[in-house]
Amino acid sequence: MGLWVAFLAAHILVAWLGWVYPTQPMGDVVLVYQPWSASALSGGAVVGITETWVYPQPALLPMLLTQLIAWPLNALVGTTGAYLIGWAVLVTALDAVGFGVLVGRRGSVARRSAGWFWTVALVLLGPIAMYRIDAVTVPMAVIGGCWLVRRPAVAAAVLTVAAWIKIWPGALIVAAIAATRARLRILFAFLGVSAVIVVVLLLLGADRHLFGFISAQTGRGLQIESVAATPFLWMAAAGAASIDYSFEILTFQIGAPGADLVSVLLTPLMAVAGIAVLALGAVKAARGASFPRLLPPLALAIVAVLIVTNKVGSPQFQTWLIAPVILWILFDRTRSGIPAAIVLGLSALTCLVYPLTYDGLLRAELVPVLLLTARNLLVVVLLVIAVRALLRVPASRP
Repeated sequence: MGLWVAFLAAHILVAWLGWVYPTQPMGDVVLVYQPWSASALSGGAVVGITETWVYPQPALLPMLLTQLIAWPLNALVGTTGAYLIGWAVLVTALDAVGFGVLVGRRGSVARRSAGWFWTVALVLLGPIAMYRIDAVTVPMAVIGGCWLVRRPAVAAAVLTVAAWIKIWPGALIVAAIAATRARLRILFAFLGVSAVIVVVLLLLGADRHLFGFISAQTGRGLQIESVAATPFLWMAAAGAASIDYSFEILTFQIGAPGADLVSVLLTPLMAVAGIAVLALGAVKAARGASFPRLLPPLALAIVAVLIVTNKVGSPQFQTWLIAPVILWILFDRTRSGIPAAIVLGLSALTCLVYPLTYDGLLRAELVPVLLLTARNLLVVVLLVIAVRALLRVPASRP
């Protein structure tokens, strides 16, 4: 009972902090999610259907659902306040479902430890852990991960839906395919659910914009919070680079010689690094490595690759690390301490950067640049630790 009280209290605290912290950390919810969903409901443009969108089309569903939750509150607190409350209620409800699956009725020590980790990570990360579309996918990833052992096909279906909202849960799917003997059931479930989603989207008229969320990413520049932007931030602090706002992508990007080239190179680097880590996991599985030992470091390594080699680097990306670490605590608790501690440190540093010192970061001031540098270096350290743990997974066959 105490764990549940702490988990729900953490959501209330973090939801409230979104209203009082600087830099409007819940801005995406009311500045983009609300207008997108309102347009779809009012007969206007439907993102992903009538125009290219930065997210996969099912990401619109939780935004629409929030409109329904917020509707009774509109007259009391106004449409903006009601939508923010509705979003917080939706995320809390989804997290509660995921938390229930994780800890169960009589949670083991490992399950309770994972629950406390999730609770602390949420508080340390702050409002960004709730007021972004990524927050919807975290409990889905936790549920899917918890079911991979006993219900691999159902788990894959949940993870596939999550990946069609925000791509990152696909890392758990490919990790599971590489690590488990039930890979065919997982693969067929992924393909089947994806096929249903694609058919529905085509019937809705998506056709030309079906995979627009992929092409929309290619035009991005090097975002200031990305790992690769760290040297350029120090150049900006020295007056040798600029921090520019992209009105097309709605992000702050680096303006400096070489920044565009780095941005272009990061995508193939992500592919190569991700394939290399996945291949290492597949080799370990082929040599008889046990699924509980192999999956957590493999999943965490792939997710860390997605962050380290990403040209975007938004603060909410740190929420992606929560589910793999929860699985590590659940499947192999004795070896999960270091990655769990690092992710908690990353959560705290991320909140210190965004939203607490973000205004200073946009001016390339020393303290926020130092904080972001520490955060980015720690993500690289986490990747190295995950890969090292992957290399050390014992195999029963040479």
